[in-house]
Amino acid sequence: MDTGDRLLTPGEVAALFRVDPKTVTRWAAAGRIGSIRTPGGHRRFRESEVRALLEGEGVLDDLDDGADNRPRNSGPPQGGTHGPTNAGLH
Repeated sequence: MDTGDRLLTPGEVAALFRVDPKTVTRWAAAGRIGSIRTPGGHRRFRESEVRALLEGEGVLDDLDDGADNRPRNSGPPQGGTHGPTNAGLH
């Protein structure tokens, strides 16, 4: 590791990619982005690698892989409903 390379938290990486920090953690668990673990078990990401991915020099396979990147308030997935409806309450 380059000793001058800054380490980023999942939240910092998420802000750069405009996704939820849990999405970044899932990418790391799936091997889509490299990470290291702190002695306390937290993930950290090399800034140089993250910047390279942002600039298209690396590969995040299936970056738009569905629900991981769907805005939280965009409603239920297509093809189903969740919870009670207001049908018949006119």
